[in-house]
Amino acid sequence: MDKVKVLEKYLPPDAAPLIGRWIDYFKCEFKISRNRGSKFGDYRSPHGGKGHRISVNYDLNPYAFLVTTVHEFAHLHTWNEHKHKAKPHGTEWKANFKKMMQPFFEKDIFPQDVKHAITSYLNNPAASSCSDLNLYRSLRRYDEPKESLLTVEKVPFKALFKIKGDRVFRKEEQLRKRFKCIEIATKRVYLFSPVAEVELVED
Repeated sequence: MDKVKVLEKYLPPDAAPLIGRWIDYFKCEFKISRNRGSKFGDYRSPHGGKGHRISVNYDLNPYAFLVTTVHEFAHLHTWNEHKHKAKPHGTEWKANFKKMMQPFFEKDIFPQDVKHAITSYLNNPAASSCSDLNLYRSLRRYDEPKESLLTVEKVPFKALFKIKGDRVFRKEEQLRKRFKCIEIATKRVYLFSPVAEVELVED
């Protein structure tokens, strides 16, 4: 099947042709991956006879899929220009990320709230789009609703919740950007992102 047709299933359709051209131009192996809880996407530089490789989680909504894809292509472009001399999310990567996001702004691909969040994120992009809570929340609004899940910031104070693997925690106070939570079985303290998805446990 034509790669653009495949990409249209995951990206806003108007964005798919340009991403398809990038895959060809950069001679990149582009993989749609299973969900990885710790990251949305991944870039690997040429190594051991393999060329550029990018993978993006299959279950992202179209706007999150596009932001992640551009993020990873900016890594590829930066590697081509500077090899290992540039920091992973340094000024060179930031400049490339801004430049490579521009065509999608010109095509008016993003809803206004997402575009506004990306614009403010682009003023100083962090290492990961998940670490910018404003952008992450904007992108999440376009997810399919998941009935049993809610984010840690919406869990009531002192309520119990569980994560994948059925480990149970009690939510405590907020410490700067994260919430202190105590694992019931071990009494150990963990810090959770406000937007981590969890399942409420009935007392």
